Amino acid sequence: MSVQGQAKRFELEDGSLAEVVRDFYNPLIGRRELTLRVSHVLKPTPMRISIRMKVAEVYGVDVSRVYVKSIRTEYGIGSSIVRVNIYDSVDRVKEFEPEYIIERNGGINPFEEGE
Repeated sequence: MSVQGQAKRFELEDGSLAEVVRDFYNPLIGRRELTLRVSHVLKPTPMRISIRMKVAEVYGVDVSRVYVKSIRTEYGIGSSIVRVNIYDSVDRVKEFEPEYIIERNGGINPFEEGE
């Protein structure tokens, strides 16, 4: 179990800047665990779906494997700490991610009708 790579920075669709401050691969569960610091000065806290979609794009994985566990906004600073899990497969998602987290993230595939 080791920390991978160097810090990545990317821009969300609303212009907020996200920086990966922790990137850890958990081989026992089969997921990558990220901690992001999102700077959104004078903007609202970014939406889960926009974070989820951008992380999927940056890491080159399907959105159905990416789940935002939590967003903690620091009062009065315009900064949030975001915890994100990227699973090796959708089966691992169903096995480890609580149902309420899957629902908060828009379901397994947020763009399919009838989810």
